[in-house]
Amino acid sequence: MTPDLVLLGNLLVDDVVFPDGRTRMAQPGGAMLYASLAAALWGVRVGCVSLRGNDYPPTALAALRERGVSLDGVHDLRANGVRTWLLYEGVARRVVHHSGCPSHEAVSPDPAHVPGAWRTARAFHLAPMPIATQRALVLAIRGWEAPERPALVSLDPHLPVSPETLDDWRELLPHVDAFFPSDDEVRWPGDEADAQRALASLASGRLRFVAWKQGASGGTLHDSQAAELKRWPPSAMRAVDPTGAGDAFAAGFLSAWLEGAEPGEGLRRAIASAEIAIRAWGPDGLLAAAPAAVRASGERGVAERAAAPRPAGGAEAGS
Repeated sequence: MTPDLVLLGNLLVDDVVFPDGRTRMAQPGGAMLYASLAAALWGVRVGCVSLRGNDYPPTALAALRERGVSLDGVHDLRANGVRTWLLYEGVARRVVHHSGCPSHEAVSPDPAHVPGAWRTARAFHLAPMPIATQRALVLAIRGWEAPERPALVSLDPHLPVSPETLDDWRELLPHVDAFFPSDDEVRWPGDEADAQRALASLASGRLRFVAWKQGASGGTLHDSQAAELKRWPPSAMRAVDPTGAGDAFAAGFLSAWLEGAEPGEGLRRAIASAEIAIRAWGPDGLLAAAPAAVRASGERGVAERAAAPRPAGGAEAGS
């Protein structure tokens, strides 16, 4: 069966070190884990395309299958994959790759890894990967789609948006429908208004949405079709662990878009998904969430409360 949403990106292994010296070793991670779990909570038929290292925990893959995520696009790397240290220092977190790991390019999927039956999917989301890899995937997807039924394509960047990279993004983003940079990927000189203008200037061709996930400050959604800028406020929830929040945010937004919902509903689902992700360490919050409760009023109520005005400050939902 062709998925509604094909997710393309990485499956990584994380070694977590807390400020007090406690550790959680060999934890399943990677954007594909968080985005797949979040999308499945909203009833989306999900297909995952990635390269799995020999060291990736099989329990995580089993959990994805239990939630209806198709792993027909997950290919064996036939070696260990990328393993990272997640070092927590107060409220900050540093990501350090273990030495001897394969390159980011080597563990990222290319068009040949997408099952043939999935190439007619309604939507594709590209997680953070090298821009050359993302460009090849976007152009392949545009070549697969039928002119009368174009696919939705969204992208989460790995290459930062900066004055030095603006031309690279202006070349690629006209072929993309939604762009989800976070604070880590927006490196623009000047104040926030300058950065907002730079992001708005990217809207050309097919690009409709630019969602700037600004962590503890909330975020802004540029909608070029409606010529609107919507701001979402900080989350009221204290973050236990912000890992995967941005991946869950994108998945929630896309679930609403696939149903033809308004952008406001997309933001509600995005915020709710990010809040589920940050409520526990690693993927535990998403794994513990019940899809029925999410689809009903429970988690949507969380999102609506988060969208109410409140003083600045709070957790990093959507980062």
